Amino acid sequence: MNDPASNAGPRPLKKTELLLKDFGAYLRLERGLSENTLSNYSVDVGHLLTFIEDNNLRLDTVTEDDLHHLLASLRDMGIQPRSQARLISGLRAFFRFLRMEGYIVNDPTDLIEFPYLGRTLPDVLAVEEIDAMIAAIDPDKNEALRNEAIIETLYGSGLRVSELTGLRISRLYLEEGYMRIHGKGNKHRLVPLSPRATQLIGEYLEVRSLSDIKPGNEDILFLNRRGGEMTRVMVFYIVRDLAAAAGIDKKVSPHTLRHSFATHLLEGGANLRAIQEMLGHESITTTEIYVHLDRTRLRDELLAHHPHYRKDRWEGVS
Repeated sequence: MNDPASNAGPRPLKKTELLLKDFGAYLRLERGLSENTLSNYSVDVGHLLTFIEDNNLRLDTVTEDDLHHLLASLRDMGIQPRSQARLISGLRAFFRFLRMEGYIVNDPTDLIEFPYLGRTLPDVLAVEEIDAMIAAIDPDKNEALRNEAIIETLYGSGLRVSELTGLRISRLYLEEGYMRIHGKGNKHRLVPLSPRATQLIGEYLEVRSLSDIKPGNEDILFLNRRGGEMTRVMVFYIVRDLAAAAGIDKKVSPHTLRHSFATHLLEGGANLRAIQEMLGHESITTTEIYVHLDRTRLRDELLAHHPHYRKDRWEGVS
């Protein structure tokens, strides 16, 4: 990377397609970001480039006010705060790259603030609800064993869906009850496998060995019907449909199983640092949301059931 401080002035901008190619290489090689994040950031920069073209602006002279106008236009279109926050992250990465490469002197995102997101309470499944999802799997379908192994692995180990679809057979240590996960930021971690997940994966591997596997997918654990790597969307539909079949009236996704994994560990007395390590959180503050969730649910239970917490008990009492 070039040091902008060593240049007499900003470098002339490359053509947009070349600039975006260099930006992608920077994110992939120097930041170690996942392909999913790269795709999201590409969409974010696309919003910026469209805005610049529509308003006859120049990329190397974009100001903080210009970016505020961009964000305001997206808010008017109904873009939610969480998507706005991701957009700001993408733009910050892009302008930081431009400044490091010497294309701009001042970064217009320096003072852009993230929208307030608050802390939403994600749905958490009870153990009985997860058991009901597993019971809803049709044993007569060819993918029954695979799907049960997927649910057990998501809930029993707290994996992200991208980590599940990227699982490699060569990273499984079934006898020891562990697997090596390739997580966010190109980082690896060892994660325990539950005895049930270990058993199911072992049985699934025997069935899988009889499948017609597409070339290049020999080491991928969970395969689709055509012998290729499963997509995150496929796993989402499997989880969603099983929740519906089990009669669960919640918004359930693979991430719900990850939340349930962490919440149930905390409720069972697990150490927060251990949960952080198993989830692959870089910062303990990310894991601490489960402490907040646990305390919030405790208060909700008190408000609903404890006589001195019930509002109606004190209405009209002076």
